[in-house]
Amino acid sequence: MLGLELIVVIGAALVACRIAAQRTGIAAPVLQLGVGVLLGLIPAFGVLELPSEVVLLLFLPALLWWEAFNTSLREIRRYRRGIFLTSTILVVVTAAAVAATAHAFGMPWGPAWVLGAALAPTDATAVNVVARYLPRRQIMVLRAESLVNDGTALVVFGLAVGVVVGEEHLSLALVGWEFLVSYAGGIAAGVLSALFWVWLRRKVTDTLTACTIFFLIPFTGYLLAEFIHASGVLAAVAAGLIVSQTSPVYGSAPARRQVFATWGFATFLLNGALFVLIGIESQAALRGMEGADLAQAVGLVAAIALVLVGVRLAFLYASAYLIRLIDRRPQQRLLRVSNRSRIVSGLSGFRGAISLAIAIAVPTTISSGAPFPSRDVIVFTTFGVICVMLLPAFFLPAVIRWADLPADTEPDEELQYAKVQTSNAAVEALPRLAAELDVHADALARLQSEMREHLDFLESDPEEEGPDTIPRVRGDYDRLRLAVLAEKRAVLVMLRNERRIDDAVLRQMQYRLDIEEMRLLEDPDEED
Repeated sequence: MLGLELIVVIGAALVACRIAAQRTGIAAPVLQLGVGVLLGLIPAFGVLELPSEVVLLLFLPALLWWEAFNTSLREIRRYRRGIFLTSTILVVVTAAAVAATAHAFGMPWGPAWVLGAALAPTDATAVNVVARYLPRRQIMVLRAESLVNDGTALVVFGLAVGVVVGEEHLSLALVGWEFLVSYAGGIAAGVLSALFWVWLRRKVTDTLTACTIFFLIPFTGYLLAEFIHASGVLAAVAAGLIVSQTSPVYGSAPARRQVFATWGFATFLLNGALFVLIGIESQAALRGMEGADLAQAVGLVAAIALVLVGVRLAFLYASAYLIRLIDRRPQQRLLRVSNRSRIVSGLSGFRGAISLAIAIAVPTTISSGAPFPSRDVIVFTTFGVICVMLLPAFFLPAVIRWADLPADTEPDEELQYAKVQTSNAAVEALPRLAAELDVHADALARLQSEMREHLDFLESDPEEEGPDTIPRVRGDYDRLRLAVLAEKRAVLVMLRNERRIDDAVLRQMQYRLDIEEMRLLEDPDEED
């Protein structure tokens, strides 16, 4: 019965936190974590222990796939060097710094590296805490870093655990092989999963079947990667990026709207439930500590939180100036950001789901049968650092205002450009489409007049979005209008592929076109 009670309580907590976040301005994950801690004080919930498999197999594939699906591939290409550095080298450097700190507090080197691996990666979903305050470019880079660095952290974790339990002996060849299998195998698994389901999706017209296919993509890629001992996290990310490029090309407007609505709701529930469960689990982590160990662990949490922020800031500054010293190309200078912007990025390195999964996945015993050394300290410290690292969310909006980040006008400019280009292309294609569909001349004349008026409106006042409603008619007009929408979609995809507009702009325009198409496809008998 506890399972049903937990579902109801978590659902009610999400509703309350959502309302409170809207009214207070406090980030919802912070409130969800706090509610989880309070729920953990209730005896019935305090005994709850979340298996790592639940986080790794239920939460992570879905959340990371959706984050990747909504991430801009163009921005990843543009900032690929910085993303690569922060998602690989920074992860290893951070793990080493955390390990050194834990060792200074008396933890053996092996378990210290396990703790370092758990706390090294930032969290893709926790980044949403400050998403609405940051320019698109900065939030996209933070998300891309968080999507990739999980794979690096899991490799470090596997090596560290293998050494501690006595199953591995570190060597350069072993480390290189583990990274190669993790990255190459994970990406390959994600690509294969996405290509298979996209191929099947092209043959499906039913909306519910299409939604089911989208649901299966991340989990198929994750499981395939796990089967070959590669990174399931990277498989989900790779699949999400591929589907984001193909979804505008295939499928109907109702299917796309259903998929977006379903996944938006599902990821809201999963992400919120995960933070509530992290708060509840903190009680289980606390029970494993005693007296002096607890006091030392609290000090370790504070020290590691400071180390994480310090190492991240130092790396962001050092890598930026090193790149400036090596790369003097004019295009590289366009990618530079201010020092204040780096401070914002340094404070935005939140920890979350992957750290939780790694901590509770630590084995309870080693090969000799003895308990895994310092496991309780690792689990407690990880939970503590996750909570502490969310505290900057309270004052980050003020830091962002102080940073005076430049206004990000590129999305609005690209949206306006996409509107004009698609409307121009549709006007030019209208006579050809009318001839192909053999429509009545009056329908062609009426639509030509409306489209020219709409285009004149766009070009004369870029700040406006055009008429709110599209006239609804019957017969030839509807068929011609649908053909025009298909033409606009084709132009949108071309502009995205030529990197003249971003994926986010394409999705925004596609949403409007889909809504317009669904209005045209409605049953005429339902309207006057």
